[in-house]
Amino acid sequence: MTAHDVIVLAGGAAKRLGGADKPAVRVGGRTLLDRVLAACPGAGTTVVVGGRRPTSRPVVWTREVPEGGGPLAALGAGVRLTAAERVLVLSADLPFLGPATVGALLAAADEDGRDGALCTDPDGRDQPLVAVYRAEPLRRELALLATEHGSLAGLPLRLLTGELDLARVDAGPHAAFDCDTWEDIAAARARIREHGAVLDEWITSVKNELGIELDVDTDVLLDLARDAAHGVARPAAPLTTFLVGYAAAGASAGAGPEEAAAAVAEAARKATALALRWEAEAAEKGPRAEPGGEGAGTP
Repeated sequence: MTAHDVIVLAGGAAKRLGGADKPAVRVGGRTLLDRVLAACPGAGTTVVVGGRRPTSRPVVWTREVPEGGGPLAALGAGVRLTAAERVLVLSADLPFLGPATVGALLAAADEDGRDGALCTDPDGRDQPLVAVYRAEPLRRELALLATEHGSLAGLPLRLLTGELDLARVDAGPHAAFDCDTWEDIAAARARIREHGAVLDEWITSVKNELGIELDVDTDVLLDLARDAAHGVARPAAPLTTFLVGYAAAGASAGAGPEEAAAAVAEAARKATALALRWEAEAAEKGPRAEPGGEGAGTP
């Protein structure tokens, strides 16, 4: 993946949220800011423009001048702390942004002659805070705008994007969804609990909470839990998956994520086979003792 830094804009007054600390609002048990940071793990330097707060991974903090000066002022403050040729620029209120969208933006920004790439939402609107910019033209245009207007404070983002040659990337229905109101927050919280998304959201949140960088086949673990519950007893399901994880950790100590994932798959295979043997034994019917035969008693 193209070397890049990231700037996350986490300031603003959040007036439509009643002045709440929007980046710290939780969706799916994780703050909005942490959800955005999780979407760009491959960045070199991560700069967050806004008030300091706990984060799931190390970042560099800075503030726009003046505070509350708007997105261009924040972008100007952040870009001074980056060094990569590409700069990923994100707002801190994107609950469904994922690495796939970041990868698509980086790929589009690599097109010859382009100054970067930005997402468009389902209505075709540009999203300049879900974008990748080449650092040189970004710095140039910010400097020109600051000279022309005296500062970057209060200037609209369209003054920047209108001067750059940017590719457009379809963000899909959710990647550029941002949370400006409590209704948006409620909608985001409801969506992660939908049937098709809740398990992925939960597993991602657990791995993030525990600091685990491990890609495992969740279907394998779910099948194991089902077989243990059905073939042995219901409480066997969580206990078995715990033991599989424990065994895999021991087998892959000191190894990388790929070896650890393979160890989980192998431990799950063995445990599944054992559960199926238990189930088969329970279904077997031994030979019945014949009347008058061994063990039948004597008159």
